[in-house]
Order: sequence, then structure tokens, then C-alpha cells
Amino acid sequence: MNEFSTTTPRAQPAPPRRWPQTRYPAILPATAAWHVFVLAGWLLAPAAWPWWLAAIFVNHAVFTVAGLLPRTSLLGPNWTHLPVGTRNADAIALTIDDGPDPIVTPQVLDLLDSFDMRATFFCIGANVERYPALAREIVARGHALENHSQVHVHTFSVTLPGALTREIDAAQRTLEQVSGERPMFFRAPAGLRNLFLEPVLRKLDLRLAAWTRRGYDTRERDPEVVARRLLDGLAARDILLLHDGNAALTADGKPMIVAVLPRVIELARARKLRFVTLREARVDA
Repeated sequence: MNEFSTTTPRAQPAPPRRWPQTRYPAILPATAAWHVFVLAGWLLAPAAWPWWLAAIFVNHAVFTVAGLLPRTSLLGPNWTHLPVGTRNADAIALTIDDGPDPIVTPQVLDLLDSFDMRATFFCIGANVERYPALAREIVARGHALENHSQVHVHTFSVTLPGALTREIDAAQRTLEQVSGERPMFFRAPAGLRNLFLEPVLRKLDLRLAAWTRRGYDTRERDPEVVARRLLDGLAARDILLLHDGNAALTADGKPMIVAVLPRVIELARARKLRFVTLREARVDA
């Protein structure tokens, strides 16, 4: 090319989508229609305004409560189990939230290596920025690095669409720039979400993932209790949740995930279950 050429470089094509476009959850058009109905009613019978206001309140209460239920699919697609399919007939997934943590995550990685198994790490973007080498180590050891928001705010469930998009996209960019891999899954902070989340995830080509079983290991200090919550009734296609970030400590000062994981892995394998990452569990892969 001539050094004086003014040709504008071609824009990079958008990466191919990993997830098929799904329909918006029925609650979205239903909510819009309900608001139109209430507005029309108020215009026709303004004296009945307390009833119309109550109708709006009920509508908002429904989707607010739905957002407080991490395992519901009312607000859109949500992995609470691995997909049905032959490849997942004996599979379970271990997911690990809130890292990376400079003390706990290296211990977890070594422990997983000792059992020759892979997990899915839902990492906070700000933590990845703080410990980029640790995030790269997660990927280098064969684990999946997924999106758990940029700063993990607990007001996430009442965040408006623009702020939701910025928060999730910031984490998406952070994780991709640091690790070289674009996350495929998103887990909402504390599992809480709202009416606007699914359209944002569609735009960013992410799939929401919750869990089947959790140990509440950020506040429980008894490893027996945490293990029992994870293992009682454990079955194929379950998604387990533990934490390397914000992990509670046992009475002897050991991170809860480190204390519990060996027992969980050994019992799962005794039941002829194998661990996969969420990416490996996709039936359309």
C-alpha cells in the first residue's frame, strides 16, 4: 500500500454467535401489554386510579420476586442443570465463583490438578484486572473462565438496561483481554437478576447459568454441613456451586472450598459421575 494512502482499514467482522437467538421471555411482552391495559383503564376511568396503581404494583412485584429466585426460568433461559443429552447422562459440573483470589485460587487449582478434573470459574472482572496472571493460569490449566460481572454489586437486580450492559460487557472485555478467551456463560451476582437481563445477555451472546446445588460456603464454617448440602441427592446433570473468592474459613483456618472439594470429588466419582465444564456440556457443541 502506498504510504500516503488514505484507505480506511476494514472493520473487523463480529465474531460468530455461540448461542442461538431465543425468544424473549413471555413476561416481557406480558408486562408491556399490562402497562398498556392499565394506562387505557386509567384514561377511561381516572377515578379508579387506586386500582390501576395497584395493578401496576402487582405487576412489578411479580417480576421483582422472580428476579430474587436464582433458579427460575421465568425471566429467560437459565441453566439450573446440564442440558439433557447422551453426553451429559453421567456428567456433573463444578462451578466456582467470586475469584480469582490470590490465596485460595492457587490451592484450588492444585487440588483440581491432583484429581485431574476441570471446573468452571465465574470470575469478577475487577479481580481479574487485579490478578491477571492468576486468571491466565486458570485457563492454562484447562478450566473455563466465565463472566460474573465486573464489580459484583448487590444492587444488580435493580439496575437499568444501560448500566447492566456496561457492567456485563466490561467484564466480558476484561476476561477476554486477559485470558484470550471470550466467556460464554454469565452468572448474576448472588444469582439475582431483573427483567432487563435476558435482552442484555442476548446482545452480548451469553447464556445465564445458575446451579442445582450450593453449599453456602461463604458463611458456613462447618465443612460437614457444606458437603452434605452438595452431596445429598447428588445426581447426573447437577451443577454445583462453591467459592474461591469470599470463601469462609473452617475452624482450623482452611478455606471451605479446599476442605470440602476432596470429599465431593471422591463421592461423585464413587457414584460413577464425571466432572465437565459448562462449555463441555453443551449439547450443540
